[in-house]
Amino acid sequence: MNRLAVFDCDGTLVDSAATICRAIEQGFAACGIAAPGREASRGIIGLSVVEAMQALHPAGSEDEHQALSTAYKASFADLRRLGLAEEPLFEGIVDAIEGLEARGWLLGVATGKSDRGLAHILELHGLHPRFVTLQTADRHPSKPHPSMLWQAMADAGAAPETTVMIGDTSYDMAMAKAAGAHAIGVAWGSHSATVLRETGADAVATHASQLIALIDALP
Repeated sequence: MNRLAVFDCDGTLVDSAATICRAIEQGFAACGIAAPGREASRGIIGLSVVEAMQALHPAGSEDEHQALSTAYKASFADLRRLGLAEEPLFEGIVDAIEGLEARGWLLGVATGKSDRGLAHILELHGLHPRFVTLQTADRHPSKPHPSMLWQAMADAGAAPETTVMIGDTSYDMAMAKAAGAHAIGVAWGSHSATVLRETGADAVATHASQLIALIDALP
């Protein structure tokens, strides 16, 4: 079986939290609903958009959640169009990707972003050719449902025991465990190292330079 390392996007590959929070605030304002605080907004990064709006506005109706989702997407698109979207790669990520490739790992992405949003990020940073499987919210239930990982493993010819999910949220860790895969948490994103361990992380990296050693140490 092939070995597969699957990365989350927001909070793992790229530092997009400030832009996501700004788009949430603008989206809520457009719908005339009081915006959540930044801590709450950071906490839902990783979920698919509708599920994120449900978590941020639990008293809202289905129609309100759909409206918030639409407004959020429009706001994010406007920020990108105006050159105000900040989505830099985290330090050391490219080196980690290249190191895994050199060790014979296939690479994938599993994210709550849309196909279009993920394609933008990968093309922006010249990473698209690196990944053999790309799984997004357009074709799957929201994390922590394991559907994204199941498809990623099928695409790559990998098994759960030869697959590792690398992510910054409890949703990533829970998804990995639901799929029977290994889970490596990263502490530079939305959820703390403590939360990542509590939700199934086999190990937690504090810098991307630690990823290869942690993955090499997996059973």
